[in-house]
Amino acid sequence: MRSLLVSFSRILFSFLNPHGSLKLSPASKVHQLTLVKQRSSSTELPMPTDLVNYWQGVFEAQGVPEARASSEYIVSYVLEAKTFQSLRADHLSKPVTVQQLFRVQELSAQRLNRMPIQYIIGEWDFLDLTLMMRPPVFIPRPETELLVALVIEEFQRKMKPRGAEHRDLAAAEASQYPMILEVGCGSGAISLSLLKKFPKSHIVAVDKEEAAVSLTRDNAIRLRLQDRITILQHDILANHSFLLHHNPVDIIVSNPPYIFKDDIASLAPEILSYEDPTALDGGEDGMQIITGILSNTPHFLKLYGDVFLEVDPRHPEMVAEWLRIHPDLHLCVIATHKDFCGKPRFLHLQKG
Repeated sequence: MRSLLVSFSRILFSFLNPHGSLKLSPASKVHQLTLVKQRSSSTELPMPTDLVNYWQGVFEAQGVPEARASSEYIVSYVLEAKTFQSLRADHLSKPVTVQQLFRVQELSAQRLNRMPIQYIIGEWDFLDLTLMMRPPVFIPRPETELLVALVIEEFQRKMKPRGAEHRDLAAAEASQYPMILEVGCGSGAISLSLLKKFPKSHIVAVDKEEAAVSLTRDNAIRLRLQDRITILQHDILANHSFLLHHNPVDIIVSNPPYIFKDDIASLAPEILSYEDPTALDGGEDGMQIITGILSNTPHFLKLYGDVFLEVDPRHPEMVAEWLRIHPDLHLCVIATHKDFCGKPRFLHLQKG
């Protein structure tokens, strides 16, 4: 690459110093940028690919996971592209500007501090939606897309009853206008994906954290789905009376906090330092919120209604045992589904 890497390193180490102080005053930033402008005329600025390679190396040296992907996301974001692979040829064939170089350095410094890339760029894709992301609201994981897929599959099954039984016909009618309750809505990923898929549905999305409620509301407005979702800040496990003026729902869906308390300390720095711990900690056995949701189904769920939960792989057997000693809930496990790694991750229950 000719003398490009030498020139590139000179710019970064002389002017940006990625391993120096990460907190710069506005005056310092202006001075630093002025220095780069003054000297860049005699120093070759890097191409986008070289910038990605450089920061990949820095991230790897500092033990930052997913170094290549992190570097690509940051550079593509600064260049106003969705992904690095989607950058136009004219972007890839010319050097970045001084301002872009400085911005990449700023965002990369945040990644060196182990801030999740979703918070750094402020948005993330979930299924076919692009959602705003803000700390400390829980970042939706890829496996949760499978949870949404299970709910969609059940909707579609009920829309095509196999026989003339009253229960199936009633379910088919209800599935045309399903009422859904999501417990712990976070960014709104689950609720908004279901609203997008089923245009006649309505959802009550509940979270006890104001930051989550605010982000779900902002994402709903951004996606123009706000008319079919009721977003409430409430702890339904402490008090369910707020739902008394709502009709019972057809489906309850939740990706609740389910991590065992003893496992919290072993989570990655990105999670421990930035994401809301209340969205992760499920108590001693990870079952605290799960059993709370199931205990409240008599108040929320219609007869033959469904519950879909994302859980720890140890939980399916624990939930089945717990239900055996709570027969009054009239809940049974219909199916257990596996995640991408083949671990039992999702529970489908029904009230009968």
